[in-house]
Amino acid sequence: MFHQQGDLRNRTREFARRVARACRTLPGRDNVARVWGDQLLRAGGSVGANYREAQRGRSRAEYRSKLGDCLREADESLFWMELLELDGYFKPALIGPLKQETDELIAIFVTLLK
Repeated sequence: MFHQQGDLRNRTREFARRVARACRTLPGRDNVARVWGDQLLRAGGSVGANYREAQRGRSRAEYRSKLGDCLREADESLFWMELLELDGYFKPALIGPLKQETDELIAIFVTLLK
């Protein structure tokens, strides 16, 4: 509604797919990796889902609220990536580019909310 940027719609969808690919590399029998990976998977997918909802917002307030949700979910995704990397589940070479994309998405959502 208020921000019809198809490239961001596609970018957030691709972000969710990249998060899913990263989560598939986690050991399934390790409880910590499984729980943290599930959290990352949910948060990563929510970024794009909330962005789509924002585009369909019925008011400016609803649009901004959903963009705020995008920002929070992207930041939460980064949190889980950092934990998984710190505990050795993700190698920096694998997760570094995805963390960079997360930082960029966060910056975009901050800018859209200003």
